Amino acid sequence: MNYAVWIRRNGFILGLILAVVLAFLFPTPGSRNGFLHPELVNNVGIAAILFLQGLSLAFEKLKSGAGNWRLHVIVQSFTFIVFPIVGIFLFITVPLIWAAEPAGIRQGLLYLCVLPSTISTSVVLTAVAQGNVAGALFNAALSNIIGVVLTPLLVHELMTTTGQSAPLGPLMLKIMLLTLLPFFIGMSLRRFVSKWVEHHKAWIARISNTVIVFIVYSAFCDSFLEKIWQQHGVATTAKLFLCVIVLFTGMSLLIYWTCRALQLNREDRITAYFCSVKKTLAMGVPLAVLIFGSRNDIPLILLPLMFYHPLQIFINGLLANHWRNDVDVAT
Repeated sequence: MNYAVWIRRNGFILGLILAVVLAFLFPTPGSRNGFLHPELVNNVGIAAILFLQGLSLAFEKLKSGAGNWRLHVIVQSFTFIVFPIVGIFLFITVPLIWAAEPAGIRQGLLYLCVLPSTISTSVVLTAVAQGNVAGALFNAALSNIIGVVLTPLLVHELMTTTGQSAPLGPLMLKIMLLTLLPFFIGMSLRRFVSKWVEHHKAWIARISNTVIVFIVYSAFCDSFLEKIWQQHGVATTAKLFLCVIVLFTGMSLLIYWTCRALQLNREDRITAYFCSVKKTLAMGVPLAVLIFGSRNDIPLILLPLMFYHPLQIFINGLLANHWRNDVDVAT
């Protein structure tokens, strides 16, 4: 086994684990008012991530996938209708079977369900499985653009009854300035630097991933200083991981059976699955900081997403290779 290759392929996951370990060992620098100034770095980092995403998005490639409206309806309906309904169901029912479940985890499950899809991994896995790549790129990009606005609105409406949601007006203004504005600036500048961007894609991804790792580190610093984890123990983490596995498995089967029932062709079925079942960590972490940033239990809110992310990459990677092998055998 080539360990150097394995580390490169899994560097982001390893970075997230390292961030949690460093937060446990050295929580003070990344805590609120720590000398790393996480409030300022996080805001600048969020804007940088969205700017780089806009800079990396090839608009000309989106147009080729725009006409397949049936595929788009299925993907966006699962992302912003079916998943949130499932999230509401979990929000209501989980406390009935898990009496000591912390409120932050319940809200984290709901937050996970209202997030948009990923862009890069949805497109990559679709390409590996030989699905409709143009359709995957269009739907993943559309999901993220819609999600910047719709996710905070859904979170606000669904969590208003908890008394934890921030005032909507200032929140949306801050989100627009730190996400949509840099995203569209990046898109508008792409035509001038497209060759440079294509040549430095790997470095752009590394910069975005590094910012996300720092945001996770700073979020966990406060939780370790305030001893949140000592209040809930290992059993809570294990129960949550099981809950995330059930959520991912159930949604995967529902999406797959729906696509079969609607008689989508093989390429569109693969695209609909990967774009519908995946949830973005790249946008989920920054949005969580903007929406829940004043709360000390934000690591609990992020935990379902941090479990869901490596699970979806691992299982969907296996599926992509399986579906590609099916094509190779058929030909």
